[in-house]
Amino acid sequence: MGTELLTPLDLAFWHLESDAHPMHLGALAVFSPVPDPAHGVSTETVLELLGARAAAIPRLRMRVRDVLLPVGGAAWFVDKDFDVRRHIAPVRLTEAESRGGDDGFMAGATRLAGELMERPLERGLPPWQMYVIGGADGGPFAVLVKLHHALADGMRAVAIGAGIFDEIASAGRARSGIPTRRARAVPPRSWMPGPRQVAGLALGRIEDLGRAFGVGASMVWASRLDLRGAPALIASSSGTRRLATADLDLDAVQRIRRAAGGTTNDVLLAVVAGALRRWMLERGEALPAEDPRALVPVSRRRPGQAAATGNKLSAYLLGLPVREPDPWKRLRTVRTAMDRNKSAGPFRGAGAVAVLADQLPSLAHRFGAPIAGNAARMLFDVLVTSVPLPRSALSLGGCPLRAVYPMAPLARGQSLAIALSTYGGRVRVGLVADGKALPDLERLASCAHDEVAHLLELLPTG
Repeated sequence: MGTELLTPLDLAFWHLESDAHPMHLGALAVFSPVPDPAHGVSTETVLELLGARAAAIPRLRMRVRDVLLPVGGAAWFVDKDFDVRRHIAPVRLTEAESRGGDDGFMAGATRLAGELMERPLERGLPPWQMYVIGGADGGPFAVLVKLHHALADGMRAVAIGAGIFDEIASAGRARSGIPTRRARAVPPRSWMPGPRQVAGLALGRIEDLGRAFGVGASMVWASRLDLRGAPALIASSSGTRRLATADLDLDAVQRIRRAAGGTTNDVLLAVVAGALRRWMLERGEALPAEDPRALVPVSRRRPGQAAATGNKLSAYLLGLPVREPDPWKRLRTVRTAMDRNKSAGPFRGAGAVAVLADQLPSLAHRFGAPIAGNAARMLFDVLVTSVPLPRSALSLGGCPLRAVYPMAPLARGQSLAIALSTYGGRVRVGLVADGKALPDLERLASCAHDEVAHLLELLPTG
């Protein structure tokens, strides 16, 4: 893998970062110990295994450097001094957490994960980090993975991170042993574009500018001059991070979907809206005059499309109907709004912030990132994203993967980001919050359970 320019969207994520607003994605993977304690896996073994597998992933050897052209641009270069040991470290729980069984372990792992998510990745190195969170000997352990958003979007991050698991690593070794047919030589082409290429590039650029103008107009139309936002969701950043997790029964979510129609994601977005409503009322807060708006990222990758290395994202804007007291009306409202978003497509509407970012020149991202970061709160109050995971059972060193909790970065001025993944018959929810703005994040996670249970109670019978 040689030099590769960062796409405009990758560059936007790279320059949006600050000490108080690290722009990395995360995932907390929790593993059960092997059934036979006599053949347990030590922390040292896990570290060695992670190091060997991470070093074999070419993308994890790349770091970012500025380039002369395009002006303001940057590129991925292979780090010639790459040392995987600088990217993987062990972290221990407190004695009380280690002795607290599964509950104590999860409390300690989420506490540590929140603290570790506060730390920006070192920019002079390949932008990723892994931590092995260990508890009692022979007990469960966790691996926290941090990948800079410039390195990958959610789908690409999953593809990169999956290389640490036994099943994917074994498949990769098997494929590498299969001889491949030598490709036919292709005559070299001049680096100077011909007349047809110039015309094609010009036409493509005009289309890009037209698309950017349309998205930009939609964003201006949808932006809010009133920056008060939803209670507790818009706040000045303290630079601290807090993590909470929730586990929802996928079968229960599917039963609700079958009764209400729509998609699983519609149900989960309605659950988020209901959980926020419960949590705000329990806090004694008045419900907002306007429903809080969620930014819902959507992938622009297509099945069968060549795997692009950079971010391929757009997004929808969705008003979360927290003022609606009826759970089924909330679900219908979400479904109707998401159907409208999908009909318009990912290239239209105010939520297509990423599409607009992908049309801007490199220099605009370098100098305009602070303005763009502060403008995010004018568009949305909370990020809610779904991250697809492999459906097959996974393991690390023979230890079964119990759960994966995805984590999204916080935009400037926002206090909460929610990410969801499905694995092992459960919907795993990772909630990342500003630690000072939302100290009661665990209660919001519990409200998600309560909302699913309430929707089940209201299912029509017969």
